[in-house]
Amino acid sequence: MDVTDAPCAMMDRLPAGFLDCSADKLVDILPGPTLFDLPGRDPHPLFVSTLLHGNEYSGLDAMQQVLRRHAARGLPRSLLFFVGNIRAAAVNLRTLPDERDYNRVWPGTLFPGESQSGMAQWVYDYAARRGLFASVDIHNNTGFNPHYACVRRLEPRFIALARLFSRTVVHFQRPVGTQAAAFADLCPAITVECGKAGAGSATQHAIELVEAALSIAHLPDHAPAPHDVDLLRTYAIVKPPAGSTFSFDGSAADFMFRPDIDHLNFSELAPGASFGVARAGVRLDILPGDGDGSAPGEYFDYSGGNIRLMRSAIPAMLTVDPRAVQLDCLCYLMQRIGMDGERL
Repeated sequence: MDVTDAPCAMMDRLPAGFLDCSADKLVDILPGPTLFDLPGRDPHPLFVSTLLHGNEYSGLDAMQQVLRRHAARGLPRSLLFFVGNIRAAAVNLRTLPDERDYNRVWPGTLFPGESQSGMAQWVYDYAARRGLFASVDIHNNTGFNPHYACVRRLEPRFIALARLFSRTVVHFQRPVGTQAAAFADLCPAITVECGKAGAGSATQHAIELVEAALSIAHLPDHAPAPHDVDLLRTYAIVKPPAGSTFSFDGSAADFMFRPDIDHLNFSELAPGASFGVARAGVRLDILPGDGDGSAPGEYFDYSGGNIRLMRSAIPAMLTVDPRAVQLDCLCYLMQRIGMDGERL
């Protein structure tokens, strides 16, 4: 392969030691973000991305096991395997302070023209020439969440791919610049959230998904039965305002969130559900989560200093990790929908 001018390392075989290398040691054997182009019996590749966040390594662990299993007899389907932020992985961080989030720089990004976006565009263009079968982006999260899949499009093949992982499927339009959103223009594409990094169930579930996607001949082009999928849509993104303080342990701050807030994830919360307490005059930022960018309206009431839901919602990605909140958000707020996209 001629990769002289590529902004991303390109390999058609695994380097020595890769299959036994932990995420924090990849900097010793890879030159940087790396795309592996590996042959299989079916020439239409599955694209798999891992380590877009350096501290979310279950995808890497899963892919190492999958590749080890197929080392002798070969892959049933060609594989484009992208290993992302190995510098952040070396220090077990989501993203380093001097760089963009690797899952916000893909085509459609708010940061076009930057070096990381150029790297992601190059990977995207390479994949686009290959006639992809499907795309899977594997992530972990820091709070208590069920394993679930995310799709950009409510199309049968996207839902069928997501169902290989979970019956819980989240339809999202924001944030922009994600790998799954970009690759949705090329093929059925999903992001999967495998729970906390280091959990054996996270790695095993990712293995099962990748093995299924490598082996399945086609994805059905008909809608699933309503009882076969739980569909939700992100309508709002909740963030503490820039410059505000927050805590989860009762320490004095602008927002003192309840210490078990991440146990609310994927619960159907009624109006009045408490998220914690707030100083007088401060409010959480409520950003649009839907595709049209319209203001989602207020979701919280702050009477008496309590942060309480004003309307029913289903939160996801609530965490008690302050750095995760600073780098991403406090949570996403969702509603149930049908295959037509209408709220239920």
